[in-house]
Amino acid sequence: MEFHVLSYKQAAINNCIHAEWHEVSLPEDEQPEDKGILRLFPVDDNKYCMELLYLQYAGMSSTEATVHSLRFLPLFFEQYPAEILIANQPFRFDRTTEESFPLCGQSQSLLEKLQEDVMLTPFIRSLRRSETAMQLLRCALECITIPYTVCQLPACGFLAYESEREKIQVACDIIAQNTDQPLTIRELSRKVAMNECYLKKGFKTITGKTIHEYQQQLRITKAKELLQQQGRSVTDVANILGYSSISHFSTAFKRVTGLKPCELLK
Repeated sequence: MEFHVLSYKQAAINNCIHAEWHEVSLPEDEQPEDKGILRLFPVDDNKYCMELLYLQYAGMSSTEATVHSLRFLPLFFEQYPAEILIANQPFRFDRTTEESFPLCGQSQSLLEKLQEDVMLTPFIRSLRRSETAMQLLRCALECITIPYTVCQLPACGFLAYESEREKIQVACDIIAQNTDQPLTIRELSRKVAMNECYLKKGFKTITGKTIHEYQQQLRITKAKELLQQQGRSVTDVANILGYSSISHFSTAFKRVTGLKPCELLK
């Protein structure tokens, strides 16, 4: 996936753990769900380096995202006996591994805590960030070892309740009312009073689309109406629907319809 780095920041944690944040801009037609990735690199006999990567979007239609990176150096793993490290893990420590896992609400809160610039002494700040980084590592390993237990979600069993299905419908209505000013998933979950993980899973189950895909479909439908029925220009439509540029609008439009926006004006 191609992206453009907008800003970069490092956080001093300790000699075993390094943290970085990259604010990036991605193509408007390439927006996967928020997620986490665990990467393990053996660097020598019984020496390992592990990296946690987290991708978080600023909003459902935003092209801007934050990539969080936590790197656990070999010195970190030397604290633990080898037999503890390799016991009952879902991957081997003696080979390069990459595992994806869902970005749960707990991990999102920990990432926010890690970035907080609190007024503490340097040592206390380092201790605080060390604890937060280790909690993030624990959450990631639990997500991979026992999928979805961190979010405590059954396989959409909550949709057996009519009240929960109604919340998904309310979310659909809110998205339809805000095609030009989309809410973030966190804002949407608060408006419908539903856990973010439940909202994402339930929304995909009921609509067959992710929240981003559903919102994009509505925007393109609205764009077709503005172009065909109201005779608006491509520039006007892109601005009305909140696209960052005409090229982003044209790419998204063609991805959904197979046509360029200007072709509807002929």
